[in-house]
Amino acid sequence: MKEEILPAEGKLGILMPGLGAVATTFIAGVEAIKKELASPIGSLTQMGSLRLGKRTENRYPKIKDFVPLASLNDIVFGGWDLYKDNVYEAAMHAKVLDAHLLLSIKEELSAIEPMTAVFDKSYVYNLDGENVKTGATKYDLALQVMEDIKNFQETNNCSRVVMVWCGSTEKYIQEAPVHATIESFEAGLKDNDPLIAPSMIYAYAAIHMGVPFANGAPNLTCDIPALVELAKETKTPIGGKDFKTGQTLMKTILAPGLQARALGIHGWFSTNILGNRDGLVLDHPDNFKTKEVSKLGVLEDILQPNLNPELYGDLYHKIRINYYPPHGDNKESWDNIDIFGWLGYKMQIKINFLCKDSILAAPIVLDLALFLDLAKRAQMSGIQEWLSFYFKSPQTAPELDAMHDIFKQLMKLQNTLRHIMGEDLITHLGLDYYQELVEAL
Repeated sequence: MKEEILPAEGKLGILMPGLGAVATTFIAGVEAIKKELASPIGSLTQMGSLRLGKRTENRYPKIKDFVPLASLNDIVFGGWDLYKDNVYEAAMHAKVLDAHLLLSIKEELSAIEPMTAVFDKSYVYNLDGENVKTGATKYDLALQVMEDIKNFQETNNCSRVVMVWCGSTEKYIQEAPVHATIESFEAGLKDNDPLIAPSMIYAYAAIHMGVPFANGAPNLTCDIPALVELAKETKTPIGGKDFKTGQTLMKTILAPGLQARALGIHGWFSTNILGNRDGLVLDHPDNFKTKEVSKLGVLEDILQPNLNPELYGDLYHKIRINYYPPHGDNKESWDNIDIFGWLGYKMQIKINFLCKDSILAAPIVLDLALFLDLAKRAQMSGIQEWLSFYFKSPQTAPELDAMHDIFKQLMKLQNTLRHIMGEDLITHLGLDYYQELVEAL
């Protein structure tokens, strides 16, 4: 039975804490696509298809033609940043996109100026904010963010708003009593509890107002009981965490293949160099730890060494990230994988991936925003695990382990879309084709 989905009428506002390389690349990309200057490559919502019914029916609609998503022409952008640069200036500074392309959309980008940001240097040591909010308490700051959301929605005549965190990786913290309930969290906001991070303030403000929220960094953010509870109470879709881009994207593609063939792995060494603001932030050990924890869980979930100790029980997994300014947003990653096969014979795989982190992240921001808006209109609330496809460290219900295999994640996403549109789920069993043939003979 098809779920009741409210139509995508009116403008959709996409708000982003952090108007740096990722957010400006995303905004500029959408504006360029609107002018037919580029194509939305990498975006599942714009270019992806899915199968409906049996293979013999040959029904493969584009996702954007199958589910009622907001049109790119109905999207307006806004956000907060530590620096006062408008989106055009920030995009030029990030040096991800060609200056000629940016010049062709300068008017649209220059019109988007950052709101003052919530910032706490103790969470991001290597940055200094000049465009920041002040308030007596963190609760005051949350109220200011809510007022920003309200004003943005009214000024831009938006019927709906979503928020996607595109800010920096915060220092590593673990769940604490202040995160346990809505009451303890709100008391912590009013008491300026040091374990409430800036990203949590944005998430609280959004969820409190019923604005869908996605976390694109490995921060704890909305992955705490208090904000999960609040999301259920306000009927708000949430998801996270950490955009799945360069090296981890490669791991979630390659590791399932090795595991599927029952090939063993002795070691997986990963190292990266990058020179953008993200690299600068991660150059501090406290911020790197947050990213490291996010990355390390991927292989363990996919390979399940407890179930396959003879293949993966002694796996040594090491990750390094190095700040290297000359590379800017051009991340370069190296992976050395020591594998073994039949009779224990050793082999190696080497990967050198030269990518642009923001180019890989931008379509993720678009898809998350559009899918979260769809979820809200379909009355889906709380953790949206079907969006795990986009995250390095997917948020799940407390009793569930995260699923990292990108192919299983894709199947889950597609089946969720089929479900809400009243189509049959697809298991790929396929025996019915042959059973029917046998019965016909």
